[in-house]
Amino acid sequence: MDDFDYHTEIAPGLFGKTFPSLYFYSCFLPIVLRAAWQAKRGAYHDEDWAASSGDVVRALERAGLRFEVSGLEYFRRLSTPCVCIANHMSMLETITLPYFMQPAHPVTFVIKDSLLRYPVFKHVMQSRNPVAVSRVNPRQDLKTVLEEGGKRLAAGISVIIFPQTTRSHSFDPEKMTTIGVKLAKSAGVPTLPLALKTDAMENGAIIKELGRINPTRTVHFRFAPPLAIADNGKAAHQAINAFIQEQLSAWGQGQLSAA
Repeated sequence: MDDFDYHTEIAPGLFGKTFPSLYFYSCFLPIVLRAAWQAKRGAYHDEDWAASSGDVVRALERAGLRFEVSGLEYFRRLSTPCVCIANHMSMLETITLPYFMQPAHPVTFVIKDSLLRYPVFKHVMQSRNPVAVSRVNPRQDLKTVLEEGGKRLAAGISVIIFPQTTRSHSFDPEKMTTIGVKLAKSAGVPTLPLALKTDAMENGAIIKELGRINPTRTVHFRFAPPLAIADNGKAAHQAINAFIQEQLSAWGQGQLSAA
């Protein structure tokens, strides 16, 4: 990717266009298996993660999804690590953001600790040195994020965090906790707002992370300029929420039911 922005140019094949979900998951499983095999051998590194994520992006595109990514220059031009704060809709952002971000600067995620126990996929996530939280005890989760997230940032690794209490196709600012802002303030790094729309991957009926692929919905990622944290961080928190809300409205994402 030579340009800062990214726009899908791959046309879907006949199989992908006709059976988008079947096509994607038939590609996704071998990608994850290969990555897990490398990770178990201790041979899954930053560039491998970005490459695997790129394979996922291309599989989604060949299944008919379109990606529109803008504002990447704000991340690529950072001279320090950051806390990237975003809304959360589906697993799609977790498996595709590394393709767009990792080549510029090292990144990791704050994730549910249950992801570290998923069959096969756990090996990939464990190799990425994420910050794992329970989503059960907010006080303990905050302590974990401040301590472990601070270590990642001190090592030059940016931290991507989704402060909503759960994935949702609607956006409620009241459900966006201040945990990301608090981490940035504690570590002395900027926040990087990210608005995303990834409901093209729907939540699954049996396995929530593995839902139907809906090519009628465009995938959007839009980064905003970094924000320094002043005082108690309230202004930055409000600005991040306003940015996300504004972008979702521009993308036609109204008040939908929570997923």
